[in-house]
Formats: sequence, C-alpha cells, structure tokens
Amino acid sequence: MLKRKIESDLLAWKNQNGRKNALLIKGARQVGKTFIVDKFGLESYKSFIRMNFEENKTLREIFAGDLDIETLRKQITLNIPNAELIPGETLIFLDEIQSCPNARTALKFIVDDGRYDVIASGSLLGINYKEVSSYPTGYEDEVIMRSLDFEEYLWAIGINPDGIAGIKGYFDSGKRIPEAMNNKMLAYLREYIVIGGMPAVVAEFIETADFNKALKRQRAIIANYLNDIAKYAEAAERVKARACFLSMPRQLAKENKKFQYKVVDKTGSARKYDGSVMWLADAGIVDVCNNLDTPEAPLSGNTKPGYFKLYMQDIGLLVAMLDDGTAKEIIDGNLGIYKGAIYENLIATILAHNGKKLYYYAEGERFEVDFVTRIDREIFGIEVKSNRGKATSLQVAMRENPHLKGIKLEAGNIGEIGGVKTMPLYMAMFL
Repeated sequence: MLKRKIESDLLAWKNQNGRKNALLIKGARQVGKTFIVDKFGLESYKSFIRMNFEENKTLREIFAGDLDIETLRKQITLNIPNAELIPGETLIFLDEIQSCPNARTALKFIVDDGRYDVIASGSLLGINYKEVSSYPTGYEDEVIMRSLDFEEYLWAIGINPDGIAGIKGYFDSGKRIPEAMNNKMLAYLREYIVIGGMPAVVAEFIETADFNKALKRQRAIIANYLNDIAKYAEAAERVKARACFLSMPRQLAKENKKFQYKVVDKTGSARKYDGSVMWLADAGIVDVCNNLDTPEAPLSGNTKPGYFKLYMQDIGLLVAMLDDGTAKEIIDGNLGIYKGAIYENLIATILAHNGKKLYYYAEGERFEVDFVTRIDREIFGIEVKSNRGKATSLQVAMRENPHLKGIKLEAGNIGEIGGVKTMPLYMAMFL
C-alpha cells in the first residue's frame, strides 16, 4: 500500500475546530484520489458514503431536484442501499464531481447543515463546469493532488523516512554527502525518472521489478489522456489539444525549450492553439512555466505574456512518450538530445510537488535560467545539469541582478562555485 503525504492533510481537515468547509481535491486522472479518500473514509469514520458520478450515472438523480439538506438525506438513503447518515461520524465522498454539476452546488447546503463531512474530487474540474448553476464560493477548501513525489517514491520502494531525514541533514549543514550514499540516491532518482509517480505504475514496478510492464501501464495512461481529450474537450479543441499534447517531446528536445506553436504545426499560432494549451493545464496533464521580465518579487506580477514552457506533470509519462529503449539510456546516463529535457522536466515536477509555481528567466540568446523561485523570502535562480557543468547563464543573471541567489542542481555533490551553491539533483525535494 502506497503511503501518501496528503493523508496527513485529510486528517488535519477532519480534526479542525469550528465550521468545516467541504474539501475539494483536484488532480489529473489516476493520481490516486479515489483510493486515498476511500482509505481515509473507511479508517476514520463510522459511516462512509461514496458516490462516483462516472461509475454510476444514476446517482446524479440524487441532486436533480431540490438541494436542501432534508431532501438530500432522503435521496441518499433512497438511492444508496445501507447508507447511514450519522451526525458527526459520516463522510460523504462525491467522486468525479465534474460529471454532476448540481452536486457541486449542493456542497454549500451540506456545509451549512454541519452534520456531515464532505469531500469532493474530480479529474477535470477546471474544464467541465460550465453547467454549475451556483459555485459554492467560501464553502470549499481546495487541495491539489499529484502523482507520487520522489520522497513518496522512496517510501514506496522501502527507504526508511529516517534515512531520508539523514540525507536532509547534509542539505541543511552544507556538508558533502558520502559518495556511496550520493551515488545510491542518484541511482534511485534515475529510476524515479523512468517509473514516475503514477500509483498504478509504481505498484506494478514494485511488484514485478519489470520496466517493460511499467512502461505498458504508462502508455495505457497516456492513451486514457488522449481519450479524455476526445471525450471532454470542445469539438473545436479536440484535434488541437491532442496535437499540443503529442508535441511535448519535440518541444522539450529543442535547445530553446520555450513552447512554440510552430512545433505543433507549421501554421501554428497563439490564436490557434492557446485554448488547447490551457485545456491541458486545466486537466492536470501539464505544468506551465512562465518567463519573467525580471527575477523580482512578486514573481507572478513580472511574467512575460505569451512566453512559457510546458512540462509533463508526471516525469515517467514524458519518458514513456519517447522512443523504446529510453529507459535503459536514462538508467545508464546516456540520454542524447533528450538529456536536458528530461532533467528539466524532473526538477519542474519536484518544484511543483513542493507547491511552487514555475518560472524561468531568459533574455533572448544571452542567457536562460532554468527556474526562478522564492525560498525563505529570497529569490533563487536554479540551473539544472544532467551531469556536471558550468552555471554560466545563472552567473550572468546574478551579476545583472545582485539580489538573485543561485543554486545549481547536478549529478554531483554539495559545494559552492562562484557564489552558486551546488547540490545533487535529488536534493531539489528539500527546496
């Protein structure tokens, strides 16, 4: 059973005092939302009622009429055999809520009543809500769930949390980590790049230790994403969103990884494809990394409109979109043209898991800093190296912006060169 960090968030939500809002869990398909809420509901409540509106479409009828709490109580007990509504001891789980817009509206009435806890979850919440008659503004607490991060992956393969805490001690102290330990962690990281964090893929790999079976699972998930585009995207966006998605490896293989519409097709333009890009982001398939005019706070207020990169939310799915044999090249450290793409996407994934919005800083052909983020109230530029190398662009940016601090993530050890802190790639999980 895979341990997930969100479990502690769910418990803290349950134990809070005063009025409790509904908890809205957003995330891409197959990141484990249903499994983790089922586990939490069964372990933490006397009564657990789950309604999956895609699995059982007839459940939508519960919310087809009046939405006052007494009507809902009657409809739930009428339509769900053995459902018990025990005040203070019941969790109602509205799964795939995007398929029942009225259920989203009903959250307000359940929260106002206060007798039952309610969690809503959905895979396409940013896309499929045009039919919601009244959003429950002020009645929801939102949390984003993603695939397993690198630390959760380490837990899954049996690495003791105390061991991870010991590694963080080297990060905190700035002392070099023993080479044998560092090499082992870098090997685990390469494995994570190939497998990624989709729960079904991780579970398959742990059970079988078979990279080919894991790849088969990943490609099935990719096929499901393409099916979602065909099913849920508006007719005008379907072909375009699919084309944008399938262009991801080509976008990231370029020296300049800025998303370019002409890579999607020769006549591509923002006007033609901008809506498709946002569809993929809203579906939780990709992360958007915006370019900055200047690396100063507030970062969100200093972005350049129209200049951005896209990264796959799950690093393993990006690798699965590449040629057969890529997994072996990654494990062996030989990546060819995809070397920069894979490691940049890896760090984007780790930063996003840490709750960071993604930004980069580029000035034409002069320099490009892979990522810019705030850490402990200071602005840091982050340069990513798959092996070892100079942080030339970062040093130029630091000279021109004296407030900017620098970190280079590489397949090396902890140190400092020219005012830039260096650390192993896996230590991004501690940023």
